[in-house]
Amino acid sequence: MGERDHCCSTHLIDGDGTFNITGIDSFMKEVKLSECGLSYAVVAIMGPQSSGKSTLLNHLFGTNFREMDAFKGRSQTTKGIWMAHCVGIEPCTIVMDLEGTDGRERGEDDTAFEKQSALFALAVSDIVLINMWCHDIGREQAANKPLLKTVFQVMMRLFSPRKTTLMFVIRDKTRTPLENLEPVLREDIQKIWDSVPKPQAHKETPLSEFFNVEVVALSSFEEKEEHFKEQVANLRQRFFQSIAPGGLAGDRRGVVPASGFSFSAQQIWKVIKENKDLDLPAHKVMVATVRCEEIANEKFSSFIANEEWRQLEETVQSHPVPGFGRKLTSILEVCLSEYDVEATYFDEGVRSSKRKQLEDKLLQLVQPAYQFMLGHIRSGTFDRFKEAFQNSLTEGKGFAVAARDCTEYSMSQFDEASADVDIDQANWDSSRVRDKLRRDIDAHIEEVRAAKLSELTTMYETKLNEALSGPVEALLDGASDDTWPAIRKLLRRETETAVRGFSNALSGFEMDEVTKEKMLLRLEDHARGVVEAKAKEEAGRVVIRMKDRFSTLFSHDSDSMPRVWTGKEDIRAITKTARSASLKLLSVMAAVRLDDNADSIENTLALALIDPKSGAAANRGISIDALASSSWEEVPSSKTLLTPVQCKSLWRQFKVETEYTVSQAIAAQEASKRSNNWLPPPWAIVALVVLGFNEFMTLLRNPLYLGVIFVAFLLMKALWVQLDISGEFRNGALPGILSISTKFLPTVMNLLRKLAEEGQSPGNANPQRNPPVPAKTVTSNDNGGLSSSASSEITSSENGTEYSSPAPRQKVQ
Repeated sequence: MGERDHCCSTHLIDGDGTFNITGIDSFMKEVKLSECGLSYAVVAIMGPQSSGKSTLLNHLFGTNFREMDAFKGRSQTTKGIWMAHCVGIEPCTIVMDLEGTDGRERGEDDTAFEKQSALFALAVSDIVLINMWCHDIGREQAANKPLLKTVFQVMMRLFSPRKTTLMFVIRDKTRTPLENLEPVLREDIQKIWDSVPKPQAHKETPLSEFFNVEVVALSSFEEKEEHFKEQVANLRQRFFQSIAPGGLAGDRRGVVPASGFSFSAQQIWKVIKENKDLDLPAHKVMVATVRCEEIANEKFSSFIANEEWRQLEETVQSHPVPGFGRKLTSILEVCLSEYDVEATYFDEGVRSSKRKQLEDKLLQLVQPAYQFMLGHIRSGTFDRFKEAFQNSLTEGKGFAVAARDCTEYSMSQFDEASADVDIDQANWDSSRVRDKLRRDIDAHIEEVRAAKLSELTTMYETKLNEALSGPVEALLDGASDDTWPAIRKLLRRETETAVRGFSNALSGFEMDEVTKEKMLLRLEDHARGVVEAKAKEEAGRVVIRMKDRFSTLFSHDSDSMPRVWTGKEDIRAITKTARSASLKLLSVMAAVRLDDNADSIENTLALALIDPKSGAAANRGISIDALASSSWEEVPSSKTLLTPVQCKSLWRQFKVETEYTVSQAIAAQEASKRSNNWLPPPWAIVALVVLGFNEFMTLLRNPLYLGVIFVAFLLMKALWVQLDISGEFRNGALPGILSISTKFLPTVMNLLRKLAEEGQSPGNANPQRNPPVPAKTVTSNDNGGLSSSASSEITSSENGTEYSSPAPRQKVQ
């Protein structure tokens, strides 16, 4: 027949019981059985050897099984089990042609394969055709009875939840009507069922619980071929839509999905060969487990190879992907939907379990990409927060308000962005990344807060440094009784100003009062520290300050004019006054007095250093030195700048370095006295009058001598002034003579030139006096090569000579 040309068949199990795995896989691919789901039926036929089973199948289903050649004798045609695809029947129907029973080739005792093949057919098939001869009905030793016993016996080893349709095909029907044959056949079947040993649970179970029994009769193929074909065509119609409710294969409980048919058949035959009881429900779960796992693995591999997923995974590692959650959800949904379509007919529990495993594997695969995306969102949100926070602070918004507003906005941005990344299939929580973002934001806020507070503190400390350092130094330089009160007043005023400004600046940070109070106290302590540090610095230069003050007071009068030592000044009193003022400076520098506590440092120093005799008199009978101590009374050591012992040592150094200035002043005063005392002693005057009486009379008798003497006096006076005789001889006789000798001739020539010029100039009716000759200044230095602490200056005029001692040009260190 033409349909056979398109039939596909394979040798499923050979005569030795070997399962043809390659053959069935190729068969399933060719007939596309995997696409059928549950919409397929399996029909098997069993019966005695050479009873026309293959012929019936070929005419009934359009298969191409090998048929026996009657002209060559009756022998075994089908070995093992063959399988073919029925042509032209919907739904897809698979037919298995089993090796005939009771064959002489296997012998009387070799019935193992018969039972195994019968059990396999019952386990796999929805419909089992039992081919039997019409003349065997009603016979006790008919050939079909061993076959039925085999069927019923192996049925007890099947734990199947569904009914199998047993269709008894009566071949070579005689004239006896089917209505008469069928009751006899059913009675024989019942007897055989009752005689088969059953498990205790099925002792009373009727045959109808396991089988739907159908009986059909066919005419002889050899004698009535046309009638046979007509009957077969009618029977063929019953196999259309056989899986519909009420059809021959209407009970679909426990049906293995078509994609798992190959594996299910392999496992069933394996269990049968191992002679184990076949639990079809458990087998169905096992098949579903294997097939669902295979499908899940295929879909997982397909997902990995998915180009859209690979691009998404690669892109998200470097930068954020817009619509990440939506895209990934779509890809996962497609993959899981494909799994659902292919595994829809397998056991629901297994299918759901494997779907959950597939989903978990997919989510585990995509989770790193999800974490990458969350990381991009976190870093981007954090960067935007830092920028917004800095802009808010730049605009002058309060620190706490800016931090709070920017934090809330950034966290809401993160929540919105992370919600867009969420995947529908996963219940992932982004709280850990959110918490890390919050920690990063808090750490940044704390870092900026510390920097801002440090900046504010530094700014106000710098202001205090500028406001206190210079004035404190000036106040300490002009040490007096009001020095420390003025410093305290300055400190209080500047500290209050700084603390007030600092407090206002800190209000924007909304810190607790305890912390704020501590920071304000630290600023106040810093202000005190500035004053104390400046006081310590000035205390380290106290000797220089004392010498400056001594020189200022000693070398200048009350009008701040350089003092001229004329011989009338009381050098002792001036020295004592200058030293007292220097001692005042020392007492002021001896300790820090910021707490307005009285002390006796000044009195102690005055009694011990300025007037030691009166101090000794006040402490009668006590020989202890008041400055022989390392601390002051009523002054803590932390406030001490100069200890009594240090003050005594510094005073000794001060006196040594100022003694030269005093000695120079004394020397200048004595020189002034000598220069002012130009008259000779009285006895010399009397001697001159007595001894020079004759010369005096001679001058009176000849007035010309007086004119000559007067002219000589004028010339000598002019030379005296021009040569500065007294100044030249101040440094000694020999240096004076040498200096005068070098200047004598030029000075005489200069005088003669001026006289000549005056003589040549025309006479003047009202001649004016010559302008006074400018005084010359001679600076003297000691011969020892040391820098003098005082210098002497001699100014000459017509009325006399004065000596002055300006401030020393160089300090002796």
